[in-house]
Amino acid sequence: MSYGDSQFSADSWGMTAEQASANERVDFIKKTYLHLFGAVLLFCGLEVVYFQTGIAENLFSMLFSNGRVTWLVVLAAFMAIGWLADYWAKSSTSVAMQYAGLGLSVAAWSVMFAPLLLLADQFGNDVIPTAGVITLLAFGGLTAAVFITGHDFSFLRVGLMFGGFAAMAAIACAMLFGFQLGNLFVIAMIVLSCGYILYDTSNVLHYYRIGQHVAAALALFASLALLFWYILQLVMSSRR
Repeated sequence: MSYGDSQFSADSWGMTAEQASANERVDFIKKTYLHLFGAVLLFCGLEVVYFQTGIAENLFSMLFSNGRVTWLVVLAAFMAIGWLADYWAKSSTSVAMQYAGLGLSVAAWSVMFAPLLLLADQFGNDVIPTAGVITLLAFGGLTAAVFITGHDFSFLRVGLMFGGFAAMAAIACAMLFGFQLGNLFVIAMIVLSCGYILYDTSNVLHYYRIGQHVAAALALFASLALLFWYILQLVMSSRR
């Protein structure tokens, strides 16, 4: 899930973007989205490496040939890594730790995505690009909506938290008992992902503190990756 939905501690450095001067706010937002762009480029680069070196095939075999328990272990490890990455990225004492957190998050998502991308490629060469374009258009539209209206979407936090827990419970049950969640679940997760993007983008405008651009970029990347994960599955389903 998205790991950028935790509240920010009172001892975080600097004032919030909303409290800062116009120049400081613009600089913070620019740094946030430049880091997000860098995270996306790193993710794409890692996937290219995985495909060219055969790592993607090895990950696919490991996850799909060792039973449902393997998926549960991987999911638990992914969540733990996501929490750790978010914690590091919010460090107010070490810039290196902030970047380590962002890099760790991107690496974890890239490993999770490699088997899915390998599978998606078998549904047609245009499946991944199609899902990517849809994801970017949705992300861009949601981002524009927040920036144009300036609306504070922090009220979504509780709903997103409970929605995330419910989704994780459903996924765990599906893995344990071997049933398919279906397209309705995928669509619900796309809606949830869009909610995370609205929430995280709103936090960039209102609640992240000047100097927390790495943490903000990590939250946005996680929400973007989650949206891409489920849009890719929906596109794949349309080709069956």
